[in-house]
Amino acid sequence: MASHRVAGRKLSRYKDQRKALMRGLTSELIQHERITTTLAKAKETRIVAEKLITHGKKGTLHHRRLALAQVPNKAVVKKVFDEVAPRYADRAGGYTRIIKLGRRQGDGAEIAVIELV
Repeated sequence: MASHRVAGRKLSRYKDQRKALMRGLTSELIQHERITTTLAKAKETRIVAEKLITHGKKGTLHHRRLALAQVPNKAVVKKVFDEVAPRYADRAGGYTRIIKLGRRQGDGAEIAVIELV
């Protein structure tokens, strides 16, 4: 059965696990500004992180609450709104960069670095 117009990768996880994974990876990306993970996870993390930074650029209380709903970590959201978003004030999207590193020795998974530009 074909499933057309279904966005996002499953990453071999149930929905709640996938949501927790994205929250964790996005939090780490914002805190450290660069993380190493698999290519598929990096591509999914990019989507969440870019939306989070866009909320930060808008800067209203409503957008802060939307960001907290996305990543419920007050320290991360504070950093996005106070440090990260002002950096991209004149940039229209494209706040992250993914660099492929090759394949992992153990299972051959494609590894990539995702970082804030």
